[in-house]
Amino acid sequence: MAASSGAPETNNPRNGPDSGSPGSSPAGSPARSGADTPLAAVVLAAGYGRRLDPLTRERPKALCPVGRVPLIDHALERLESVAHHLSGVAVNAHHRAADLARHLEGATVSGVRPDPGVHLSVERHAPLGTAGALVRLRHWLDGRGALVVNADALTTADLGALLDGWDGATPRVLVARPPALHQADPHPGFTPQALVAGALVGAADVARFPDGPSGLFEVCWGPAHEAGTLEVVCSDETLTDCGTPAAYLAANIAAAGGASLFDDGAVIQGTVRRSLVWPDAVVHPGENLVDAIRTTAGRTVLVRNLGPR
Repeated sequence: MAASSGAPETNNPRNGPDSGSPGSSPAGSPARSGADTPLAAVVLAAGYGRRLDPLTRERPKALCPVGRVPLIDHALERLESVAHHLSGVAVNAHHRAADLARHLEGATVSGVRPDPGVHLSVERHAPLGTAGALVRLRHWLDGRGALVVNADALTTADLGALLDGWDGATPRVLVARPPALHQADPHPGFTPQALVAGALVGAADVARFPDGPSGLFEVCWGPAHEAGTLEVVCSDETLTDCGTPAAYLAANIAAAGGASLFDDGAVIQGTVRRSLVWPDAVVHPGENLVDAIRTTAGRTVLVRNLGPR
């Protein structure tokens, strides 16, 4: 998630609709963070993914696979390391929300109590932005703080370090290093271009956010940074923003150890080099696929800035 910031209404039948009623709050005593603060996780997955077009014409960005695993599943698995601090997990959706709803039906995050199921918040008319997503979830959050992560951010940055010592109210961000930044270089810290690997937002901040679309940088992080009250936790781990075809393909090649990656059901009858072939996609006899993504529907997305071969 960089610091700056058309589907029908569909909800996860397991958890019920995000109707905005107090009754949608999870039952039972909420889990507590290290600072004894009730906390729930929100995975942001509602964007159109325009930078990833035309891939997102076939599936929402959160369902694009990296290493044969959809991005949303990578994000949910990452939450397991801090699941004992969480009393619930929500995912927001807009573009191709029905696809995401089908994928998440019955999904759980191990260790979350009392309800490990995933609550789906559908933003029906338009995506609401990183802060607007939390506003829509106010009743579901029910006074809990929010641990916010982005579905398209691939990172191993430690969420435990983000939670450690948090006072439950002060805005806090976990900033990772860009993949191209050498470990000996100074950490860039927080800037409008920072790679935010996670964030903590207190219930009081969520309560004051304006209705309608808004971004966390504009209504929370930016003002807090200017006031000197934003807490920044720097991680030496890298983060890959899979929001462009080049970065997305590079992440898959890295997952395959530098080779091409063929998803389940892919049919390879031609030649493939440094490329990704989606599930059930076909590379026909005589084709030479190089630095490219072949989609299930047969689209070919060429990437020309992957670096030295």
